[in-house]
Amino acid sequence: MIWLTFRQHRAQLVVTFGMLLVLGVMFLVSGLEAAGYIAEHAPAGCPSLALVCGDLNAALSDRYQMVYNVYGWLPIVAPALVGAFWGAPLLGREYERGTNRLVWTQSVPVGRWLAVKLGLIAAVVAAAGLLMSAMVSLWRPVFGRHDVFGNVGTFNMVGVAPAAWWLFAFVVGAAAGALLRRTLPAMAVVVAVVAIATMGLFKLSAYYAEPTRVDAREWRYTGDQRLLRNAWLDPAGNETEETPQGVCPRGTDVGRSSAEQDAFLRCLSGKGYRQIVYLHEPTQFWRFQLTEAALLLTTAGALGAVTVSRVLRRKA
Repeated sequence: MIWLTFRQHRAQLVVTFGMLLVLGVMFLVSGLEAAGYIAEHAPAGCPSLALVCGDLNAALSDRYQMVYNVYGWLPIVAPALVGAFWGAPLLGREYERGTNRLVWTQSVPVGRWLAVKLGLIAAVVAAAGLLMSAMVSLWRPVFGRHDVFGNVGTFNMVGVAPAAWWLFAFVVGAAAGALLRRTLPAMAVVVAVVAIATMGLFKLSAYYAEPTRVDAREWRYTGDQRLLRNAWLDPAGNETEETPQGVCPRGTDVGRSSAEQDAFLRCLSGKGYRQIVYLHEPTQFWRFQLTEAALLLTTAGALGAVTVSRVLRRKA
């Protein structure tokens, strides 16, 4: 049964690991070339987000724009492809071709057939996701990019997130194939669900942990924080999201002129008003990773149960 499963899905195996090989070569070549370029042209302490590194960062962006573009699409495209080409055909194609009637009348019980199919392919998908995570984690630091928490796209490409997202997309595809009994509609469902889930979890992630509240005068943006919102505290300690009105004179160029904006803020500060910032710090990385993975895997487990139930009920 195991051998048959791998034989039936050898095309997906070849394509998936071929894609990973191509991406690995792209990361390796660009990373090695970038390391050489940086060693030759970088000022001390670069690359980083420091102002002195601006010219180098711009040069790297121009030099590796195509690589950055490919990388930028991976957080959504990679799991969508896994779900569309691994999950959707798993049962949808069996129903379309009618081969389920032949397979499910053999000596292997339907439950065992389905368990082997889902289990083995899920293991391969998870391993491929972790391999992608390892490649990205080795490639990004070469460019001085350490914003793995604040950048949501990167966050979904490191740690355990790729394995969770790929498993989720795979099970969505399998469930859609079982319910719709057609491959192409199931593929479309996967793409839509992955896009919606990406946006939904991005908004939900604000509640994964209690945000840190800091005084805006003491806060420094590191490039790897998740900013949630700004607010104001009046002299009595009451919080409002609106900028205090009628307390200090506002020039006609406030918001456009930095000098007038600074004067306006100094005036508010002198009258006891403080601006505060709510954010999540990068120290929350693993809490967010594990929370998001738990949400995705729990949903995948529920969809897997629906898939198994649907197949066994139709068999009966």
